[in-house]
Amino acid sequence: MTSAVDPRYELPRDWPSTEAEAIAVQERTRGSVVVGGEVPAPGTGPGAVVGVDVAYDDERDLVAAAAVALDARGLDVVAEATAVGRVTFPYVPGLLAFREIPAVLDALGDLDRRLGRRPDLVVCDGYGLAHPRRFGLASHLGVLTGLPTIGVAKNLFGFRHADPGPRRGDWAPLLDGEEEVGRALRTRDGVKPLFVSVGHRVTITDACAYTLHLARDFRQPETTRRADALCRRALKAAGR
Repeated sequence: MTSAVDPRYELPRDWPSTEAEAIAVQERTRGSVVVGGEVPAPGTGPGAVVGVDVAYDDERDLVAAAAVALDARGLDVVAEATAVGRVTFPYVPGLLAFREIPAVLDALGDLDRRLGRRPDLVVCDGYGLAHPRRFGLASHLGVLTGLPTIGVAKNLFGFRHADPGPRRGDWAPLLDGEEEVGRALRTRDGVKPLFVSVGHRVTITDACAYTLHLARDFRQPETTRRADALCRRALKAAGR
């Protein structure tokens, strides 16, 4: 395992309910993000890599979160968990973590009990430091749990980058002004890149290496593909 820090899956008591409160939390907490750390090289450790994702039912104000643990070497599913709850925070760009984290924490806590060990890494479908306040979902989740996290997003969110080379593994810096906040990473030859950023306790080099390892057969990491399908099934089941 990567650290003696115990994961924490409880929502803070002062969880915000307004946009102003949420921005204040991000401004106050973003200094806790750790850039760097040691995780096992992709495919070498005996541990697990976890993917998390959410799906929404806007008509019923429901959110379903899924957490899927894959064997770090073979990428086989070894455990999975879901949680369904009410959406308690409005949709505000840059503040999506406050809609998603309550359900994600519930799913991760359940997964931890099923898995019986801590994951080496948590992969979020979204951003970490590539965020206007440098505190996207992956960073927020990492700080709350103490786990190494990365963000791997499918779509660009307000930053710029040069076009990476055409081959798998080619990348270009993801820039906010002159600051590098992540990387546009090509995971398949000739296919549009993904956008990778550090969440917490990981280097950008390791974040990209893991993304390539997990995107073995498809553009998206296997963690994201599995978690996306699972949360959609959970949401559908909740409506029966």
